[in-house]
Amino acid sequence: MVMPSWTDPKLGTMKRAALWLVTVVGEGNVFTKEDVKNAFPGVSQADRRVRDLRDHGWQIDTNREDAYLGPHEQRLVKQGVPVWEPGKGSRPSTSITHTRRREVLASDGHFCRSCGITPGETYAGTFESAQLDIARRVVKQPNGSEKTELVTECNRCRVGGRGTAADLEALLAGIATLGGLERRMLAEWVDEDKRDFSTVERLWADYRTLPEESRAKVREALNSPAR
Repeated sequence: MVMPSWTDPKLGTMKRAALWLVTVVGEGNVFTKEDVKNAFPGVSQADRRVRDLRDHGWQIDTNREDAYLGPHEQRLVKQGVPVWEPGKGSRPSTSITHTRRREVLASDGHFCRSCGITPGETYAGTFESAQLDIARRVVKQPNGSEKTELVTECNRCRVGGRGTAADLEALLAGIATLGGLERRMLAEWVDEDKRDFSTVERLWADYRTLPEESRAKVREALNSPAR
């Protein structure tokens, strides 16, 4: 099928924006809101139509996902559904409404379910503040099927966790092997939706994040006589 021109006024703004991104910007390249404004002079909400493409599988990163981008820059990472083709430009039913987004944030306690950071909190060792968003997580069900569910994640975890799946079946199977004391302990943590980690557990978690050269130094220190 011949790709239409992005300058065709008979097409809707989102379709024209998609064609402009593909033919003018190109995958992997950066553009700005000013570029969108100049490409579609006099067209209201052209930048919003660009954002709408994310609902159709287009990956368009901002500085929330790509630290190399400036505050006004975006990068076309990957083209999604060719919305200019007949029947492919309708808004997908899987889009997340503002109401649904608030519901998910509230049910998840307004913190990242992957790392536990809260909005506005700075990441350890940086000056970067966390921003929360809604991610789609594939969950393997006990019956062997897969289901996509919504979960709250920070900008770092949402990008780093793309393509990962949670295994509910394995988790439930693990719970079935617990003894009475362990089961009650886990139930308390689940009821509170949190648990306190000991110093040695926190040190273990920090150790696991280190590169091998630094891990070797930790092993050496542990094998040295205690002071």
